[in-house]
Amino acid sequence: MSVDQRPTAASQTPPRPPADVAPVDHGRRQIRIETAHIAALIPVRTIVVCLALAIVIIAAGLASMTIGAYDVDLGSVIRALVDPSSDPDIRQVVFEWRLPRALFAVLCGAALASAGGVFQSLTRNPLGSPDIIGFGVGAQFGVTLTMVVLEVNTYMLKAAGALVGGLITALLVYVLASKNTMSSFRLIIVGIGVSAGLGSLTSWILISVSVEKAMMAATWGAGSLASLGFDQLIPASIVFAIVALLSLPLSRTLPVLEMGDDAATALGVSPGRTRLAAMVIGVALVALVTAAAGPISFIALAAPQISQRLTRSNTPMGTVPVMLTGAALVVVSDVVAQLVAVPVGVVTVSIGGLYLAWLLAAQYARRT
Repeated sequence: MSVDQRPTAASQTPPRPPADVAPVDHGRRQIRIETAHIAALIPVRTIVVCLALAIVIIAAGLASMTIGAYDVDLGSVIRALVDPSSDPDIRQVVFEWRLPRALFAVLCGAALASAGGVFQSLTRNPLGSPDIIGFGVGAQFGVTLTMVVLEVNTYMLKAAGALVGGLITALLVYVLASKNTMSSFRLIIVGIGVSAGLGSLTSWILISVSVEKAMMAATWGAGSLASLGFDQLIPASIVFAIVALLSLPLSRTLPVLEMGDDAATALGVSPGRTRLAAMVIGVALVALVTAAAGPISFIALAAPQISQRLTRSNTPMGTVPVMLTGAALVVVSDVVAQLVAVPVGVVTVSIGGLYLAWLLAAQYARRT
């Protein structure tokens, strides 16, 4: 009688892979955060990009505080920021005049980039920013009416005028672009037309008033961070914090809406309510910047796309990386603006125009 010498299933050991075979990489490296209430996976690349952008913001912000009629070197700026017993004259220049401008640049960049991410995700188009669709021009028109017609120049009332003008423009564009279903291409085309019409109305108002009022509105309309202090920074920061908290749910629902209305509905997301909330929040972010600094164009267009490429994200809708990208763009642009003695809006328009031309050429080349 022979005995079966074959090993049983329990005694078998899995074959070992060869030593020269590298492990399979199933995706990007991520850091897992898990608590009793929060569970998230954060890509390592996103963390590295955010740290690099934060360094750029700090370096450019410190450099901006050395520029001005009163010469202050970098060491004196740092001492004024960290040492209360430093030279009182330099400390006054740094704290009361130049620090609010640098912080406002960070705030404006973060707000505009967030608004751009909201609208680009909403329209599923890299051209779907408030600069192109016309919501920024609507906010500008509302502030122009507040300053020139109502003769009011306080921040909160200008912010209210910008919000009302932007919301009315958004409603007008939405109604004109809606036909059975919402088309991002139709929304952008209608927005461009409405923007042109509001721009003409703004010009007509400016040539109909006195030279002093027209000059005041034109100076504000160039988009400048000069002469901004803590009186404007504090209320703008409070409004931004509130709107940013309200926009947090959109970081989850808008990427789902990018898959289409049917898919979003199947996953429990209401397309109508999500679009309405996104428009209100996006216009509010643009309004708080426009009321304080005037129209700073093309940051909302460029920042989400740059952030998406840096982090290799699948959606322009983001939070921290998008905000940091916009803040870095505005702070660096403000340094350039101070060096060449022009408003920061002129610099962002120049850079943004080149970026828009490249984006249109790239999209045309991709389609052909």
